[in-house]
Amino acid sequence: MSTKVRERLYHTERRVERRDKMLIHDKANERATVEEVFDQSTRLIVFDLLNSGILYEVNGAVSSGKEAKVYWATNKEGVDLAVKIYLTSSAEFKKGMLKYIEGDPRFKGVKRDTRSLIAVWAQKEFRNLREATDAKVPVPKPIALKGNVVVMEFIGKNGVSAPSLKEQPPKNPQRAYKLLITYLKRLYQKAKLVHGDLSEYNILMWKGKPLIFDMSQSVSIQHPMADFLLRRDLTNLNRFFSRLNVNVVPVEELHKMVVGK
Repeated sequence: MSTKVRERLYHTERRVERRDKMLIHDKANERATVEEVFDQSTRLIVFDLLNSGILYEVNGAVSSGKEAKVYWATNKEGVDLAVKIYLTSSAEFKKGMLKYIEGDPRFKGVKRDTRSLIAVWAQKEFRNLREATDAKVPVPKPIALKGNVVVMEFIGKNGVSAPSLKEQPPKNPQRAYKLLITYLKRLYQKAKLVHGDLSEYNILMWKGKPLIFDMSQSVSIQHPMADFLLRRDLTNLNRFFSRLNVNVVPVEELHKMVVGK
């Protein structure tokens, strides 16, 4: 591994550490949070992504949760990328993810240890993004996958993420609602997927149109929970847009439109 790559990763970690210290007010947890993300295995993965040329620079965190952190990165051409790192030490996350993996025919014989499950979870998000993209559903385009790290298109500009529907409701909510129904139809009928956790928090407004993200929990339509999750997604969609005075379609009718019956 070249000295140049090592130096880039070192400076990346220092930038991440400085950024995390701005985001986290609990001084006792600042260093622990940085180390939780960049454990030895994750460091080696980031080394490999830098060394292979997929990444050139990794900057500060743009979002942080119990399950994962997302970092703003760039490639050699200066194109913005998002690097999503799933935390490998989250036992609570492990319990929650099993119901979305078990029963999905695409993922069989998965080992139950935490690291294996999280690697499958990352693989699941990457595959869901790819299948949604192929179905012409606006989602972040997947770029690379390795271990617990997913590299994807960055939705935003210069390290600033596009706003969610919650943060910035659409100027034309009726149009946004109709577009999202079209996207969910494509997702179900062409990609054979159900998002599974759709809400105003994981839909972005980008270039005047809604874009769906956070696809890790999305399941095959053959999953035993698929219909329940679809109805929950549709209910959440109607709840949000009805608050914007949109004349929403009843969930049962909307369900028929999406599944094609």
